[in-house]
Amino acid sequence: MAPAVLAGWSADDQRVVLRLFAQGCETDPPLRQGAASPPALPALCTRAASLLAGGEPSEDAARRFFESNFTFWRIRPAGAARGFMTGYFEPEFEGALTRSDAFPTPLYGRPVDLVTKMAGDDWPGLDPALTSARRTAKGLEPFPDRGEIEEGALAGQGLEILFMRDPVDRFVLQVQGSGRIRLPDGKVVRLVYSGRNGHPYTSLGRELSRRESIPPEQMTMDKLIARLKADAGFARELIRLNRSFVFFARNDALPADSGPIGGAGLPLTPLRSIAVDRSLWPYGMPAWIDTEIPDGKGGSEKLARLVLAQDTGTAIVGPARIDLFVGSGAEAGHRAGLIRHPFDFVVLWPR
Repeated sequence: MAPAVLAGWSADDQRVVLRLFAQGCETDPPLRQGAASPPALPALCTRAASLLAGGEPSEDAARRFFESNFTFWRIRPAGAARGFMTGYFEPEFEGALTRSDAFPTPLYGRPVDLVTKMAGDDWPGLDPALTSARRTAKGLEPFPDRGEIEEGALAGQGLEILFMRDPVDRFVLQVQGSGRIRLPDGKVVRLVYSGRNGHPYTSLGRELSRRESIPPEQMTMDKLIARLKADAGFARELIRLNRSFVFFARNDALPADSGPIGGAGLPLTPLRSIAVDRSLWPYGMPAWIDTEIPDGKGGSEKLARLVLAQDTGTAIVGPARIDLFVGSGAEAGHRAGLIRHPFDFVVLWPR
């Protein structure tokens, strides 16, 4: 399709994405392995960097870069006219470096015996749905699930890197995949994704909707968190249904004003970075999205803009399914939790 037919294409400032694109498609290695890049994509990232080396380009020059070097393809899921978009954010919680009555819930670093399944790996004898496993003297075996970890499966290994107030805060952090922890002295620790135990992800929002007959379109992250915070026993039981468990690493070198690190290994930018199905789409892929999203204040905002695939997520499955990074902090979290919207999805594929 021709970019000229995209409503809002000529009004968007594509220089924002050009600068992100020029930083590279992904680090080597990326934080989470994605689909292989088409050969022309990394070369175009380099070309974008060369363009910027000559100074700040005009809006027209940035627009021509994408129009000249990419073909535009509208992506629709089977049986539907539009894709489906949710939002995510970088949360901030209180925490501590040592366990106490106020902060009893451990956050773990990556276990040394955790093995992540890569494309082409064959693990005979293990459930094909497992994306990670534990390496033992006898070979690979399933890694402990969330319930087993909460019962002490990782005790004595020295993997604790931080302690949080409760399992609900930890669950939210694990769903978002990154976060900030404010220590008692005011210092903020940045956390990045470092792996997961490989068990399937279960949506607690969907499960709560089913149990308490809440229409799915009315289930938000705010409602889910409030319900979990109100009943510790219920929270413990519901959270355990999600057997997936995420591990983190500290990134003290990440500037305070930088976005979190996405699956591509690069910082995310609010309302410009998206998470995609990493089995289908490569990191560094530009895309055009067109929809309306809640503004977080009771109204809505038209969103028609160029974005960049820089992240992935366990629940992000399918060719026209994305997660939009909204920003950091509670306000961004409130807004992200409201986004469950159909959208038009146009992928820019390198010529």
